[in-house]
Amino acid sequence: MRALILILAAGIVTFLASFFGPAALAGKQPGQSVEPGVTRGDLRGVNFVENCRFSHSAPDDPIVFPGQAGASHDHTFVGNRSTSASSSYASLRRSRTSCRRAEDTAGYWVPTLLQNGTPVVPLGATVYYRRGTLAQVTTFPNNLRMIAGDANATAPQGMRVTFWSCGAMTGVPPSSTVPTCPDTRGSFLRLHVRFPSCWDGASLDSSDHKSHMAYAIGRRCPSTHPVSVPAITQIYRYPTLGGEGFTLASGGQFSAHADFLNAWKPGALRRLVDECLNALVHCGRA
Repeated sequence: MRALILILAAGIVTFLASFFGPAALAGKQPGQSVEPGVTRGDLRGVNFVENCRFSHSAPDDPIVFPGQAGASHDHTFVGNRSTSASSSYASLRRSRTSCRRAEDTAGYWVPTLLQNGTPVVPLGATVYYRRGTLAQVTTFPNNLRMIAGDANATAPQGMRVTFWSCGAMTGVPPSSTVPTCPDTRGSFLRLHVRFPSCWDGASLDSSDHKSHMAYAIGRRCPSTHPVSVPAITQIYRYPTLGGEGFTLASGGQFSAHADFLNAWKPGALRRLVDECLNALVHCGRA
């Protein structure tokens, strides 16, 4: 009888995996399932890209200090034009965006960059949505909130999470501190912040705004965070060549971090995830 039960259980698991795909079992496995036949090489260049103009600055943070206007260090916002301390998923969905895709009403923000105490307004931000794991990607749930990077850091955080650069074609390597960029075409100071791409499958936020998310290891999600979601990188471009006198509003040059509040039109995000990330296609920019 026990052998029969085991055979029946194995059959059910095989049916679920074949009918619904690997994501159906993600929350039940000891680690993130893998899409059959997909290799690390297949993930190279798989993405879609969002471009967003500067929207506004304010000492607000609807994730860390919800409902408390002026309680935060100053932030630079792109994407949703209404993002404030009182923002909710519903209010963001009703508002316009500074991004090219009108369906992207998500909120994106970073601490404001200062040069000798004066705010530096970015030219805009490029947001890469990549596939970070060998598993099928699930869209972000509505109202998911997350923070990447450490606002209290006083030493380099590691370039896997955040770094400064001058642009890929300048020959200047990424740096944990603000570099001096060459005066050449396409050379601007850039701040990069990379988000985790594994979700616990249950929480839209957590007390530290990070614990419900995790970074993939070896292109697989850990068993504690088994759901693969888009791997976001926010890159802010500033109209300066860098050099001396730069700090972040959160303190120093090491405290870089970024926030994301998902308020995409759900169907539009789902199509991009399926047609680009899950189809292993480079869709590029809007």
